[in-house]
Amino acid sequence: MSDANTNEVNGNPKVGFGLPVFAFPKAFQGIAQQNATRAKEQFEKVKEASAEITLLLKEAYSINASGTADYAAKLVEITSTNASSALAFVADLAGTKSLSEAMQLSAEHGRRNFEVTTAQNKELWELTKRVATETSEPLKKSLARALKTAS
Repeated sequence: MSDANTNEVNGNPKVGFGLPVFAFPKAFQGIAQQNATRAKEQFEKVKEASAEITLLLKEAYSINASGTADYAAKLVEITSTNASSALAFVADLAGTKSLSEAMQLSAEHGRRNFEVTTAQNKELWELTKRVATETSEPLKKSLARALKTAS
């Protein structure tokens, strides 16, 4: 390569990432530089939005983990309540003196168990809704803001 060619290449303006503009007529070099500058600005915006989204996801996972722990604790509590109820029923059943008394006790236990189970399911459902809402609300608001920043 001649000195003239080397100087011409080295004299070319640099475009994004320090790369020279090769074989572009002078009229297009300015356009290429503008596009490279815009691309770099957009890349920075996307990079910032990505960092913000990462923080949001970490926060959402943290909220969700806390809610999951609450749910697990509620399940343990329900299991303990149900086990105690079953043991109490067996002890009461052992103390019955007739078949009719055992049938009546069984019917009462079944009714109470149905009511308790219904209440427990309602508690679990409410807890699930709360965790879902707490997890998704900050994400919905912040994610929309982060995506708007990126555009």
